[in-house]
Amino acid sequence: MIFASMLILGALIGFVGAGGAGVTITLLVVGFGVPIHTALAVALASMVFTMLSGALSHFRQHEVIPKVGAIIGSGGIIGALLGAATSNIMPASDLSFMTALMILSSAVILYTKLYHAEWLAAHFPVRKTLLTGRKLWIYGILTGLICGFLAGAFGIGAAAYIQLALMVIFGVPLIQAIGTCMMIILPISAAGGLGYLASGHLDLSIFLQTLSGLMIGAWFGAKGTHLAPLPVLKFAIVAMPSIGGVIMMIGR
Repeated sequence: MIFASMLILGALIGFVGAGGAGVTITLLVVGFGVPIHTALAVALASMVFTMLSGALSHFRQHEVIPKVGAIIGSGGIIGALLGAATSNIMPASDLSFMTALMILSSAVILYTKLYHAEWLAAHFPVRKTLLTGRKLWIYGILTGLICGFLAGAFGIGAAAYIQLALMVIFGVPLIQAIGTCMMIILPISAAGGLGYLASGHLDLSIFLQTLSGLMIGAWFGAKGTHLAPLPVLKFAIVAMPSIGGVIMMIGR
């Protein structure tokens, strides 16, 4: 049942082009009664493989800024390990509540980016040139630590936060921000997954069912993306984490 459900969810994720980690966690916890710590571990470990294929594709298209990604990703590894360690000692009820809040906050950021871009640009002006020098290292490590901690502690990829930071703080253009974000999430999810594995929370059976279902479903779902009207895609991108966050908040 987990595999079949992940096929459907994977098709939706492939259709909207979003990572869907938060929705995956919600489905496992609320739909199948998987313990929250195990669900977070499975979501993070699954992201390693989904982000790897995406990052390689963007890299071949020259849509990644390796230096920025490497610096933020380095901080992200440390943050993810700290986040996983923190999550492992949190009570399940508190962890479920915080995860639901994170999913909903990601939905708010996506909604603002897609439907209120002018307001976002006015309050968070995009940097016009790439950040360099000492500031790149300082801001990069700090951004990685924060985003890595959030991802490691609450199992979501924090893509919405990373993309916004790349454009506003580091001056990375939108297309390259998407590819660089995938590069950053890759080491973060790997470090977080290892942290949960070391604590014994990663269930390999659930992980394999989830990963195979998501990857197969996403392959089919991606084929329908170009056929859908833009308003439908925008709505789906915001609706998925919104519904997932609400269900997680109510069903936890």
